[in-house]
Amino acid sequence: MEFRVESDSIGEKRVPKGVYYGVQTLRGADNFRITGLKLNKEFIKSVVQIKKAAAITNLEIGILEENIGNAIIKACDEIIEGKFKEDFIIDPIQGGAGTSINMNANEVIANRAIELLGKEKGNYQVVHPNDHVNMGQSTNDVIPTAGKITALRLISKNIEKLKELSLAFGKKAAEFKSVIKMGRTQLQDAVPITLGQEFCAYNAVVKRDIARIERVKTELEVVNIGGTAVGTGINADSRYIERIVPRLSFVSGINLKMAEDLIDSTQNLDGFSAVSSAIKTCAVNLSKIANDLRLMSSGPRAGLGEINLPAKQNGSSIMPGKVNPVIPEVINQIAFNIIGNDVTVSMAVEAGQLELNAFEPVIFYNIFESIETLTNGIDTFIKNCVLGITANKEICNEFVNNSVGIVTALCPYIGYTKSARIAKTAIKTGESIKRVLLREGIFKEKEINSIINPLKMTKPGIVGK
Repeated sequence: MEFRVESDSIGEKRVPKGVYYGVQTLRGADNFRITGLKLNKEFIKSVVQIKKAAAITNLEIGILEENIGNAIIKACDEIIEGKFKEDFIIDPIQGGAGTSINMNANEVIANRAIELLGKEKGNYQVVHPNDHVNMGQSTNDVIPTAGKITALRLISKNIEKLKELSLAFGKKAAEFKSVIKMGRTQLQDAVPITLGQEFCAYNAVVKRDIARIERVKTELEVVNIGGTAVGTGINADSRYIERIVPRLSFVSGINLKMAEDLIDSTQNLDGFSAVSSAIKTCAVNLSKIANDLRLMSSGPRAGLGEINLPAKQNGSSIMPGKVNPVIPEVINQIAFNIIGNDVTVSMAVEAGQLELNAFEPVIFYNIFESIETLTNGIDTFIKNCVLGITANKEICNEFVNNSVGIVTALCPYIGYTKSARIAKTAIKTGESIKRVLLREGIFKEKEINSIINPLKMTKPGIVGK
């Protein structure tokens, strides 16, 4: 392999001749062999869009030479289109508050711009990664701004999937509106409910999650680009600071706002904590729903068996014919992981000191993973589970008729104490509630059928009527 020699403030280092990254990227790659993973592709895109917006702004105000600025913009466009992705070699988790990520982008853009200007890669007298590509910027405003843009894009996809899930639950709620089943509290028989009402409740919590996630998006739209190192804007032209956010909004296609206090926005990352919390809450809610589906589908003959989940794969390597609730199970596991990620984000947001939080890389690594895994999980939940759920109406009806929970409907007529005695008698003798009432002459059959009407019990009425 042929090499070129590049130098930085640490010293000289041999860089493979054909690559677009440079010495600072290579040091970062050598220092941080942590996850073995690459940077999120949307994150790379966001960083490069910031570089493009900065070049456009610096060209407009006349502090960047036209040929250099145009070459930088062209290089950025190529990267945004998906080229040179193999040259982004930095691990997502790293020290340095994301400096290695920022310099990886600066060097790839600079070397491609040099090439576009007809010179050889590594000739930084033509286009310099710091002086030209990073003009008016710092890692400390580029990386958090890129993190927010990336999170906004990922959240938009997540909300789309949540809306699809809401529609799926709404469809099932309508389909199951007349399926009467036994409601349960603390896993014990309670009172009748319709399967449709249960799915309507699932729809309601998903809609609430959508609204909650939509609200936190507004925090991500406020960025600190222009603040440079500590929020004071050092080394950035005042005209650049005035224009950079509108230019970045245009380049990214996202309506961004500059923070009112750039020092605050550079120091404090509470917006990411809010986002992580909203995603975690959604995951917790979906995991609870998954638990319900696993319980109601348990069996199929020695469990509840009230619903059927679509059979997606063999459930055992030893037990023939066994089918497991694999899609709800993966929703549970996604939730467990997201809960852990949220703890990491909380710790990292808290760990900032003075003018900067150095722990943005691990914040973004976990937030991006949480959003993407939740989005992908919702997609498989809809397609491979929710839309294919069917009801076992006969089993649901049998549970209702054999339950003593329906005795609750008697309380307005004969009181709690007498109703409890009837329930205990039914449990002891194995008789139905209706049979006990008839045998003891408490009500006539017509009255019993009117009072203990499972469908009537699923909605409020006039007490005693």
